[in-house]
Amino acid sequence: MIALAAPAVADTRTAENPATVINQAERDLRDVDGALDSRVDPDVRAALRAKAAAAQDSLETAQGDLDDQMTLVDARLSGLGTPTPGVSEAPEITAQRKTLASDRAILDAAAKRAKLATVEAQQLLDEIDRTRAQQLNARLSTRTLSPLSPAFWSDLLEALPRDVRRIGLFARQGGEQIRSQWRGGIPWQAFVGAALAFIITFPVRIVGRNLGQRYLIGSAPGHRIRRQLYALWRTLIGTIAPLLGAASVVQGFRWAGLLPQRWDTLLDGFVASVGFAAFTVALSGAILMRGQPSWRVAPLTDETADRLRALSWPLGLIAFASGLGDAAIRAIGASGATTIGWQMAEALVHLVWVATALVIMGRLRALRAEREEADGITPGAGIAAATLLAWALVIGALVSLATGYVAFSLIVSRMIIWVAILGGALYLLLGTADDAATVLFHRDSRLGVTLTRSVGVRASFVDQLGVLISAVVRLVLVLLALGLAMSPFGGGEGLASIAGRIRDLSTGFEIGGVTISPGAVLRAIIVCAVGLAIVRAFMGWLEKRYLPATDLDGSARNSASLVARYVALSIVIIWALAAMGIGVERIALLLSALSVGIGFGLQAITQNFVSGLILLAERPIKIGDWVRVGTDEGDVKRISVRSTEITLPDHSTLIVPNSELITKSVLNKTLSSPLGRIQVQFSVPLEVDVDTVAGIVLRVFEAQQAIIADPAPVAYVDSIADGRIMFNCFAHVNSPREVYRTRSAVLLQLLRNFGDEGIDIGTVPQRLELAAGNYFPGEDPGAKARQADDEQSKT
Repeated sequence: MIALAAPAVADTRTAENPATVINQAERDLRDVDGALDSRVDPDVRAALRAKAAAAQDSLETAQGDLDDQMTLVDARLSGLGTPTPGVSEAPEITAQRKTLASDRAILDAAAKRAKLATVEAQQLLDEIDRTRAQQLNARLSTRTLSPLSPAFWSDLLEALPRDVRRIGLFARQGGEQIRSQWRGGIPWQAFVGAALAFIITFPVRIVGRNLGQRYLIGSAPGHRIRRQLYALWRTLIGTIAPLLGAASVVQGFRWAGLLPQRWDTLLDGFVASVGFAAFTVALSGAILMRGQPSWRVAPLTDETADRLRALSWPLGLIAFASGLGDAAIRAIGASGATTIGWQMAEALVHLVWVATALVIMGRLRALRAEREEADGITPGAGIAAATLLAWALVIGALVSLATGYVAFSLIVSRMIIWVAILGGALYLLLGTADDAATVLFHRDSRLGVTLTRSVGVRASFVDQLGVLISAVVRLVLVLLALGLAMSPFGGGEGLASIAGRIRDLSTGFEIGGVTISPGAVLRAIIVCAVGLAIVRAFMGWLEKRYLPATDLDGSARNSASLVARYVALSIVIIWALAAMGIGVERIALLLSALSVGIGFGLQAITQNFVSGLILLAERPIKIGDWVRVGTDEGDVKRISVRSTEITLPDHSTLIVPNSELITKSVLNKTLSSPLGRIQVQFSVPLEVDVDTVAGIVLRVFEAQQAIIADPAPVAYVDSIADGRIMFNCFAHVNSPREVYRTRSAVLLQLLRNFGDEGIDIGTVPQRLELAAGNYFPGEDPGAKARQADDEQSKT
């Protein structure tokens, strides 16, 4: 009794940790809810969303722990049983049951609190997302003065002196900070940062790119994956080196104390702008490979690469100037008119670049279309549709800019460029993921050979595994790209929203009272993999060790192995479904629901399945039997639960449904005896010595090695008719498969021997006689008789 009481006390203590987590999460959610009552900027809103998401995760974890503890308490309560009326039980049992009931009530209350708080967290997340979307819509629908109107430029000129003073004050503060720090000594930290930036940006970047190329040439398997990895490496080194260089310069200035804190926004914007511009230029260079066409991953001609490469550096400068200008606007606190003017100029520059790129690509596409039409190839419509959509967006953005919707025009122009850059990066990553997965999981790769030899998997399975892994990785990359597509344009929670949907999906969805979650599916897959491995090992032991030690023939071993395999697979399937939360009772319910469909739509399949079981049990046909089905004869090579495979003499395979073998007549020539019989029939003239003929036949039979002595060959006189003696001779061989070949050899030898002896052999002659009156008027009966005699003599 004392041992039973201890777990209950332990459960009460373990509930304190989830309760603490729930209390902290509820406090965090209240803080988020209170902060949302006032207007917050985008950075604060993003932090609030992250805080609410973290609280939701902790609540779900706590709820799972509480559910596990309640399961343990329920198991102990069920172990104690229910009190029997009229029967007294030990006081310790009563106290234990009361304690467990109290513990379960506490755990249940905490679980309900966690569930309610989780719902509240999801509501806060949805409210933040809606607020973000509403602010984005308000920003897109905001209309200012048109740049074509004089009022726009007059407002800009009026705000210009005030913004110039702010710029001067901003610059003077930086200059005074530099002069004051310079008086205290040489700011060597700034020089070190600048020198380090130069080394990283130029020598280190170039050497790193060349070393990566040499390494890939010497070690990467396959030319295609080598090109993909080099393009990816070139993008990474081309992005990271300038980014580290810019960060080194800024950090050197900060360590030296040369710039005031007000400049932090501009300095951070400088680093981010350098990094994004470097990524843009490096990505375009890695895809185009103008100087190294043999390493080019995209199917582009040299002319196309040269023309498109001319657009990459202007795009990098635009990206750098755009990011740095936005940071400067925020740092100096520019007026609204100046901010709108900068956005107008930025949108116009973006649209000019996009239009120039579309014109260049249009000309290249026209040249390519002429070549394809000359070669008889129809140009694709996908690129044309994308080009038309881009032109429509450019024209719409220009119209919006002209009518005063500057923010909308800027967002559209940025979106076009960002989607193009993101599409290039996605193209590179998709190709790299596909090549890496298919090369790594290939039947001839080192890993593939190891899996086929050590683990015992099929070579085709290794190839299929590579394709599946490639598909999963590429799907994840596409989802990430979709989340990033709207991130820079007021959709900063794109990735967070996708992560939230994935987290919601991870909790599972309910179908027919069964909760299906990725975790349950993963458990089922693991159980299925383990079960299949066990079945594989068991079948190997059964077929190679146990069945050969029995007295069963090959067909019986095949039947036992087939039945054992299906039973084992059925057990594995039930085990996997149970791991996914689908019990045997639900499986029985599903089968009963499908019984009507099985009875009608799957009647033929069910009939073949039952017939296959009968064949395996009664064994009227076994593997290796020589059977005749209809007009076809052949060897039975395989018997499954659905059909039977018969190999015909012309090496083709006849697949017969098992129901045909059960319900129709089948000739099994080897069921009772494996011997095959040879029959030879011929006739000789009546004057020929029959003993001589019989002796020739028996000697020919004895001369053939395939003909066995028991049963002994025989030669019978079958009949005497029309002046000829009919012989019917028989011999036996070890297998019906040898009958045709041996019979042909016997006939050839008989023809030779009878020819040497001058014995005429043939069939029974047919005599045609015409009765009187059985002729047409005007015909000569004697001519009919003479014609019949001539035909008889020829025969």
